[in-house]
Amino acid sequence: MKDKVCLVTGATDGIGRVTALRLAAMGATVIGVGRDQRKIDAVLNDVGTTPGSLEFLTADLSSQQDVRALADAFRRKYDRLHVLINNAGALFISYRESVDGIEQTFALNHLGYFLLTHLLLDTITASAPARIINVASSAHTRGAINFDDLGFRHDYYGWTAYEQSKLANILFAIELARRLEGSDVTVNAVDPGYVDSNFQRAAGLEMRGHLTPEEGADTQVWLASSPEVEGVTGRYFVRRQDTAAAAAAQDREVARRLWDVSVAMVGLGEGA
Repeated sequence: MKDKVCLVTGATDGIGRVTALRLAAMGATVIGVGRDQRKIDAVLNDVGTTPGSLEFLTADLSSQQDVRALADAFRRKYDRLHVLINNAGALFISYRESVDGIEQTFALNHLGYFLLTHLLLDTITASAPARIINVASSAHTRGAINFDDLGFRHDYYGWTAYEQSKLANILFAIELARRLEGSDVTVNAVDPGYVDSNFQRAAGLEMRGHLTPEEGADTQVWLASSPEVEGVTGRYFVRRQDTAAAAAAQDREVARRLWDVSVAMVGLGEGA
């Protein structure tokens, strides 16, 4: 990964933290994204001597203003981006809204991915061969895109909102891969598995995953770095295995409609 520039969101906890540290250890220039300066400092204290480097940019990825500022800050310093890992995400048991008035799960878990990727896409395509990785979940198999009420304002259940957002991650990855055909930029989604991390604790859950963060991060690190998946795009991976996503994640009409709705919600304008 020497001479590769990688951006990893949600890099202060769990699999995001492991991913950022591993890529730096492989020689990459890694830019992590986090919200909490204390957590950022804790990660930086763990870097030690490494062939690569790790620095952080600060952003709340549920805020579209923060996402735009993050993209601007990145582009001011870097003119290349070889790997973008959209990893930041959360589960919200109770209904809440982002600063933009959008249900928080959809704002963070899907629109954060969607907007940041679009804002950095010119840099990514100019750096090709390049890779985009969306961290999804097996929860997508229970999801559906509720176009009539994307925020579940009238009947909110945290898990339902989460399942929808993880389905959106895969729909976005597959649709973006289709639109980038021939560009030498690959786009894939990954299920890290059920990981024991701060994800559950932040949601106030007593549940604990059976995988360590190191085990959970393995597939996305592999997707970011391995020559085995060079040129492979529009796929969904579980434990390094190319796996068929649920039928709902492969529905082209839903993917196109979600794309158009997302463009409008983040204010990208026609043609995005």
